[in-house]
Amino acid sequence: MTKKSILAPKAVIFDCDGVMFDSALANREYYNRILTHLGRPPLTDVQFAFAHMATVHQVIEYLFPDSAQQQKAHALRKELGYFPFIKLMVMEPHLKELLGLLQQARKRLAVATNRTNTMNSVLEQHGIAEFFEMVVTALDVKKPKPDAEQLLKILNAFGLKPDEAIYIGDTQVDEKAAIAAKVPFVSYNNPQLAADWHIPNLLQLKEMLF
Repeated sequence: MTKKSILAPKAVIFDCDGVMFDSALANREYYNRILTHLGRPPLTDVQFAFAHMATVHQVIEYLFPDSAQQQKAHALRKELGYFPFIKLMVMEPHLKELLGLLQQARKRLAVATNRTNTMNSVLEQHGIAEFFEMVVTALDVKKPKPDAEQLLKILNAFGLKPDEAIYIGDTQVDEKAAIAAKVPFVSYNNPQLAADWHIPNLLQLKEMLF
């Protein structure tokens, strides 16, 4: 059941894709470029749903079950890089305003994402890197989400207990990570998830926090 109480966390942890940014176009273009180059059809909706929440390594293994094709796909993605596609990512409405308010309120801000080497560039290119004290990607842990390791790494660095933070995510991977870490979970624009709170937009989170 959705809680009605006002939130007062010491730290706010964000997922990236689907929460801070609408990355649908960027991700589709990126993986379709790889698929097309290797003679495969574009992403289906089912494939895209997986790609939205998985690491790039997991996506390549999922799209190319054959080991030889996997090697070609990995070589191509390294040559292609994701950086040209970052400009296609669209910042979610009210994000920068919310981050500014959280910073003024001295909330500790972090990102826990299954992105790999692109996350810092995403924040920098969109002008919000300064807001985040810590960014934990799939490269920074042994086990990415849905494992709890990313969230626990942030909590340990901040010296906080799980109930002193909230995690904002939009997929089952985020939901499972929050449950495993025992961090209160805010489901962003996904009423199907089991969450402590559900919000349709970041403006509502602002109203809950301030």
